[in-house]
Amino acid sequence: MNAERLAVADELARVLESPLLRALTEPSRLELLKVLILHGPADVGTLADHLPQERSVVSRHLHVLLAAGIARSTRDGRRRVYEIDGQALLRQFEPLLSQSRALAALCCPAEET
Repeated sequence: MNAERLAVADELARVLESPLLRALTEPSRLELLKVLILHGPADVGTLADHLPQERSVVSRHLHVLLAAGIARSTRDGRRRVYEIDGQALLRQFEPLLSQSRALAALCCPAEET
């Protein structure tokens, strides 16, 4: 096996295992993002009212989205309000796309037409 191709494969796997992409691969989190898009910022109870999961499950998904930089939260009295951090999300996609393009050029060049 070519050592360079192995290194490229390992690096591409690392890029694809980013917290951002891992957070976005869970269907329940995608549904949660849809609710946030449709209804705007909300607390965990309000979000759970729009989803089939229990409040505790929604809360765990929100923590994953926070850790991945997809969502942010603010305190409003005793409750936390969650919203999508659109600009942070876009900033995270840019380096992933750039890295993926560079790696694809090394391992999987486009066919010439």
